[in-house]
Amino acid sequence: MSPDEVDSFLREQVVGRVGCHSGGTTYVVPVIYAWEDGCAYVYSVEGQKVRMMRENPEVCFEVDEYRPGGSWRSAIVQGTYEELGPDDAGFTLRLLSSRFASRSGASGEAGRAERRGEGRVPVAFRIRAREVTGRKVDRSLPASTKARAGRLLTRHLARRSTSDLAHN
Repeated sequence: MSPDEVDSFLREQVVGRVGCHSGGTTYVVPVIYAWEDGCAYVYSVEGQKVRMMRENPEVCFEVDEYRPGGSWRSAIVQGTYEELGPDDAGFTLRLLSSRFASRSGASGEAGRAERRGEGRVPVAFRIRAREVTGRKVDRSLPASTKARAGRLLTRHLARRSTSDLAHN
């Protein structure tokens, strides 16, 4: 994928996976994020991923999408964990809120996520990209091929129905 395609893809998606490594343990965890100016912004709570990223800020961030028929896209971000202060944490919340405001059901999901994190210290962070790569495989068929396949399937089903009627 071209750099512009990767950037657009990262802006479209909602869930990415943070991969971190510390103390001989590798940990991969999904997060809801917003992509802005070469950074993945996340608002989360303290836990294993934050502890590990504080210890070793070199992380990997992965986003993927699979489509019916075998097509897929993915992006890998090699970057650095940066914990954000109060001003940038507010920016992160506004960025995430505006990003998800137009999605149906977003408010209900946010409420459930807040309840799961109750009693834990909130942490806003970004992963600043050092290197971004993307790949895609497009296995979609051209419209003419889809139309031909549809005609063949229709004929097959019609013959099968006629055969079934003759046997009954």
